[in-house]
Amino acid sequence: MAEKNTEKRPAHKQSERPARPQSERPVRTQVEHRKPARKQGERKSVGRPPGGKLKIIPLGGLNEIGKNLTVYEYGDDIILVDVGLGFPDDDMYGVDIVIPDFSYLVKNQGRIRGIFLTHGHEDHIGAVPYLLKNLNAPIYATRLTAALVNLKLQEHGLAQKTRLHTMEAGQSQKAGVFSVEFIHVNHSIADAVSLAIKTPAGTVVHTGDFKIDPTPIHGDMIDLARFGQLGKEGVLALLSDSTNIEKPGYSTSESKVGESFDRLFNGCNKRIIVTTFASNVHRLQQVINTAAKYGRKVGITGRSMENIIKVSLELGYLKVPKNTLVEMAELKNMPRSKQVIITTGSQGEDRSALYRMAFSGHKQVEIGPEDRVIISASAVPGNERTVSNVIDELFHKGADVIYDKFSDLHVSGHACREELKMILALTRPQFFIPVHGEHRMLKKHAAVAIEMGMPSKNTIIAELGNVIELTKKSAKINGSVTAGKVLIDGTGIGDVGAVVLRDRKVLAEDGMVVVVMNLSSQDGSLVSGPDIITRGFIYVKESEDTMKDLKRIALEALAHSGGTGRSGRIDYNAIRSAVKHDMSGFLYKKTRRSPMILPVIMEI
Repeated sequence: MAEKNTEKRPAHKQSERPARPQSERPVRTQVEHRKPARKQGERKSVGRPPGGKLKIIPLGGLNEIGKNLTVYEYGDDIILVDVGLGFPDDDMYGVDIVIPDFSYLVKNQGRIRGIFLTHGHEDHIGAVPYLLKNLNAPIYATRLTAALVNLKLQEHGLAQKTRLHTMEAGQSQKAGVFSVEFIHVNHSIADAVSLAIKTPAGTVVHTGDFKIDPTPIHGDMIDLARFGQLGKEGVLALLSDSTNIEKPGYSTSESKVGESFDRLFNGCNKRIIVTTFASNVHRLQQVINTAAKYGRKVGITGRSMENIIKVSLELGYLKVPKNTLVEMAELKNMPRSKQVIITTGSQGEDRSALYRMAFSGHKQVEIGPEDRVIISASAVPGNERTVSNVIDELFHKGADVIYDKFSDLHVSGHACREELKMILALTRPQFFIPVHGEHRMLKKHAAVAIEMGMPSKNTIIAELGNVIELTKKSAKINGSVTAGKVLIDGTGIGDVGAVVLRDRKVLAEDGMVVVVMNLSSQDGSLVSGPDIITRGFIYVKESEDTMKDLKRIALEALAHSGGTGRSGRIDYNAIRSAVKHDMSGFLYKKTRRSPMILPVIMEI
């Protein structure tokens, strides 16, 4: 197992670890804080001589938003940066989440020296439990990220056997030939870091998600000095977040949202309900601070919100004024003008607390004209319709709904173009690999690097699975490995493939027609039927003529299908194929729709 180096750089800022009295420090759980022991029989990696090839293999996060996973490989050693999940596209009917294809990692699991996590968002840590069901490797993360990962591991029954180690910004960790340094950055979640990955081929800076916030709610500003020093020392390659490359200028400080909260709380006599991303601890802190300022009590609803607040309180990332946080049941006895509810549901999720409030399904909260609902989040691409539906329903209930389109209620956690330029200028990489974005974002980010003087041949826009080979003097794509999407549907992992999705798409769009016929086992003659059953296609009573036509088509197909094979036995496959073919053609000509045809032939 990799050895932990706990030396800190004295000249630069450390993490935003809050000071707190000894009595408030949380009890340690499965998250380890000690130097890990090497497992018996585990081979210590031998450093390769200079001049070897560093391989960077993106298994997620390219040409997509989410599902971030990057493999770094040198000789016999591999490390992973982030293991995130993605959310299903509109045509992935019934799919809950999407994770990267781990085939390459499972095949090479004996070479994996560590998993390094940049921050605690789902698109960077959500697939960790699914990976650890297939292999075992130590995880290194900052305190809040480690705590959130530990919650996931507990849910999947993996906490006891996982080696999870906490790190702080400024610390480095050895992992085979790699040495990984954690660098403090600002983002929409506490304890976010970039990574400086030192290899025999050179240093690679992997930014993760970041922004440059000069007035952060908690902790220090991003450690720009360290990025600058790395640039002076020499950076072989920069892998940088491309999410907001299309937005000019600089991102807005998180403190701007606090000003909006103050304006909306001041003079309001209604109950205030606020929804935001549960992981945005800085935003939650501002809601709580504003509530306390105006003498309001705060209740929490929604499982993920309750979890993140509990963890943040234990670790000291959330400071709650005395007697401000109360149980939801206690709010009932208070005037509405003294209540604030922080809830999940900013993305319109159909099981979230806000959704249940909007559609009268919440046991403790009934929305009405005496409520002001503040949606402090922007809709993630693909969620616009669901968010709009919840907003409309809240308006139907008479609530005063304030959302991002008309107020400064949300700011991005991702750097805009000028901030991305600043990181490029500070690190001065020899090679540039844009990551974390759709294809147009990657192309535009590469174009910005070229405008700043980067030779176009030194920018690499890769696809998932590409093997990027770097030496001290060259960079190229040399082959590829298995990569793609694995779909999670309930408890099933990867059992929903292209064929199942295609069938679900047909069922959703055109419905289904079932044809039931009973045949004699003696001679294959029709005993009863055909009976026609439709679902999601047409309503039988309104289309009796169509039903008669379908029965006729089925009988004709039975007649010309041959009925019996060479052995004299009934050829059920031939009958099914004929019925399906003839009915599909007929229905498309008549309705311009192609429902799924399911012939059911039974022998009597």
